[in-house]
Amino acid sequence: MGDNTELRSDEEQPPPAQIPLLSSNLQNDAVGGLHQRQQEIRTSNRLDDSLEYLERFLTCLGFNQSSLLSFSLSWAAFTVVGVLVPVLALELSQCDGCEMYQIKNFEVGIVASQACLAAVSLFCISFNLRKYGIRRFLFVDRYGGQMVRFTDLYVKQIAASMRLLIWWLLPCFILKTAREVIRILYVQHDSRWISVAISVPLTLSWTYVSTISLSASILFHLLCNLQFIHFDDYAKLLERESDVMVFIEEHIRLRYHLSKISHRFRIFLLLQFLVVTVSQVVTLFQTTVYSGMINLSNGGDFAISAIVQVVGIILCLHAATRISHRAQGIASFACRWHALATCTSTDACLRHSNSLGSMEPLSQSNLLDITFSESDLDSMDYIAMPTTTQLASYMSSYHRRQAFVMYLQANPGGITIFGWTVDRGLINTIFFLELTLVTFVLGQTVVFNSA
Repeated sequence: MGDNTELRSDEEQPPPAQIPLLSSNLQNDAVGGLHQRQQEIRTSNRLDDSLEYLERFLTCLGFNQSSLLSFSLSWAAFTVVGVLVPVLALELSQCDGCEMYQIKNFEVGIVASQACLAAVSLFCISFNLRKYGIRRFLFVDRYGGQMVRFTDLYVKQIAASMRLLIWWLLPCFILKTAREVIRILYVQHDSRWISVAISVPLTLSWTYVSTISLSASILFHLLCNLQFIHFDDYAKLLERESDVMVFIEEHIRLRYHLSKISHRFRIFLLLQFLVVTVSQVVTLFQTTVYSGMINLSNGGDFAISAIVQVVGIILCLHAATRISHRAQGIASFACRWHALATCTSTDACLRHSNSLGSMEPLSQSNLLDITFSESDLDSMDYIAMPTTTQLASYMSSYHRRQAFVMYLQANPGGITIFGWTVDRGLINTIFFLELTLVTFVLGQTVVFNSA
């Protein structure tokens, strides 16, 4: 009796080893979830810090015009520093009796072209930032909370864009400073300090307007590179997933964002191209018509301003062309995926169609369970055809993949300017237009002057 009571009490007690194991699993899951949330918070903070730094930098240049006060201060600073300061400096830098010093004749056009390009950049970028904000402007909140790995790539791209701006602006600033030093030594005023007082505002004004124009191009370059991250992930998605509807929905989302970028930047790209083209044509016309000697003192700003303007155009065209060709190249990935899926399905169908109505490959255990009759052994070369259900499922999957490939081929996407896709074809057209203008200007100046 006592033994039965002790046995019953032992059976009612839970095993002591199960409770610590369950609690340890729960603790591990809790620790893992907490660690993941902390990692997401740290990654999100890094992105917030990068965006805050970028926003402060744009605010210092006058791109942040969210209020009437900031709008007024931005355009007032641009008018004073970018327009009035260089004009007054050019008026004070006249040198009577300096035959070769043509600073006013040459640099008025340069100051005008730089101011126009900076004004276009300031207007277009500030309008988009005021309307959408920095996050929606860069499309960095699209996968918030879903794909944390994008955040690190965002931070790297923002840092790379800032480095790119410094690497292009710093050499041009050194060239501009060297040119101003040469002008101080070449042009003789009543006092050397007057030359310094004229050169310093000119250098500061040039740095301000050049930073604005290059920053706008860098922002467009950054935006295209951020979208390039998602297109890379989309190409990898074809290797991870098999649902065609997921592919179509994701591609529609990517193409929608490219169309939004094209709509926001089409005016900027078009006006930037027109301003740079007109500036270069006027520069070429002035230098070829002038009968005197062109040296670093009177024509040095031609080369420096041309470098800044052409670099901005190249950055925009390179980014737009790169993302356009990446978007168009998705169709080739889809065609390869479709071909591999079709060939694999066909081979599996022909190889395992004798699996008694199953389209799945047979394992060795299934083969051992199958019993063949004598007639079956006499005709082992016979291959049973798939059933109607199997054919319908296979053809349905094939048609879905084929429809997806046709959709990608009909909707390639890319950066467009009023319907023209920015790709190699458009770049070739731009090249021949510029070559035609250069040939025309040279024909009107060099040929007539030599005659």
